[in-house]
Amino acid sequence: MPQATYHFPKGFLWGCATAAHQVEGNNTNNNWHRWEQEGHTAHKSGLACDWWGGRWREDFDRAAETGQNTHRLSIEWSRIQPEPDRWDEDALDKYRQMLRGLRERGMTPMVSLHHFTDPLWLYDNCGWEKEEAVTYFEKFVRKSVEALKEYCSLWCTINEPNIYALMGYVTGEFPACNHGVNKAMQVMANMLKGHTAAYQTIHEIQPEARVGFAWQYRPQTPRHSWSPLDQVMTKIRYAGLNIAFPTAIATGVMKSPVGNFRIPQARGTMDYLGLNYYSVDTVWFDLGNPKELFTRAGFADGADMSGTGFLANIPEGIFNMLKWAVRSFPKMPIIITENGVEDSTDKMRPRYLAQHLHQVWRAVNFNWPIKGYYHWSLIDNFEWERGWNQRFGLWALDITNQKRSKRLSADLYAEICKENGLSSEMVEKYCPEVFETLFPG
Repeated sequence: MPQATYHFPKGFLWGCATAAHQVEGNNTNNNWHRWEQEGHTAHKSGLACDWWGGRWREDFDRAAETGQNTHRLSIEWSRIQPEPDRWDEDALDKYRQMLRGLRERGMTPMVSLHHFTDPLWLYDNCGWEKEEAVTYFEKFVRKSVEALKEYCSLWCTINEPNIYALMGYVTGEFPACNHGVNKAMQVMANMLKGHTAAYQTIHEIQPEARVGFAWQYRPQTPRHSWSPLDQVMTKIRYAGLNIAFPTAIATGVMKSPVGNFRIPQARGTMDYLGLNYYSVDTVWFDLGNPKELFTRAGFADGADMSGTGFLANIPEGIFNMLKWAVRSFPKMPIIITENGVEDSTDKMRPRYLAQHLHQVWRAVNFNWPIKGYYHWSLIDNFEWERGWNQRFGLWALDITNQKRSKRLSADLYAEICKENGLSSEMVEKYCPEVFETLFPG
């Protein structure tokens, strides 16, 4: 068998990503907690991973001991600003402790300032549907960055505004006051203004900061290449999911399937491009789905599917995403802010991880400026409307007693992080079924 190692550049960031509501527990003052209580989710988050109770310490230890040199987490707006005119200094101090904890473990924090959740006082006023949310967000960002700047200089303003808008305002799976594609695009435009205000504020406070956002890039392919309708629907869906924020950062105009929004102040407001990648959608025309502009998406027949059928393992999609990124934003640093798969049995995750990182290495070999990779996720967490039905963690979580159990993929990722590369020995050991694909003789 051939022996080789695919090495990554010196200083490459290796870590995991988490989000406040999904790991902290007892997070009761935001729209997602209410959404759970109203019965819209498979389960309730409850204690989640009990980070607010202090178990972040042992999970950060796990990350550091397995070679990770960074961690991406989010801070919860509703904890820090429980009411429009009140700040909770104790909550800010808890986040300071977390970031200090990462620094003490030799890990670089990346902080996301908005990851899907809104304070109830904002949501009850229809949140991001109104432009005044931009002003509120800017004040929250200013307060938080002033408090945390000692420990963090790598900031992610907003996570997946495209998914926030699509899942809330189009499909109705996330909380939203109103619905419709037009409303979703207005929300995304306001989030873009929020990102822009945050970018400017952070640099005012911390000139050396690196500021970006995390965008879920979802490649689209027509189910029938010969079908003009499937091709048109693919283009429409691609534009709605993948184009809005990036075009505005490049040009100051946010393009969308329902018209363009001129936001000139957004132009150039990123120091890196954060990209989340999970899979590729197969798209077709569906006359019975008007709320999604007569499109529908699924996966190709025969795809390598995750345990619940939520994701297909399509590693070449991450390479195509990176190719799009370097063509759209030449020389812009790129950070893969999320990539992972739900797999309670941990049988797919090792090959998913190895195959995707091989594609990232291919991109690095073209001298594309890819600076880091965050695996989703460190530990099983509360997966939004799907509750506890999906397990994305390198460590399994028993929600009845908070016990953590290391999965085999945690050992694989540890070897990758410590080697700063993916070796043939690792693949042979953890996922031999893809050895010949990744290391052909």
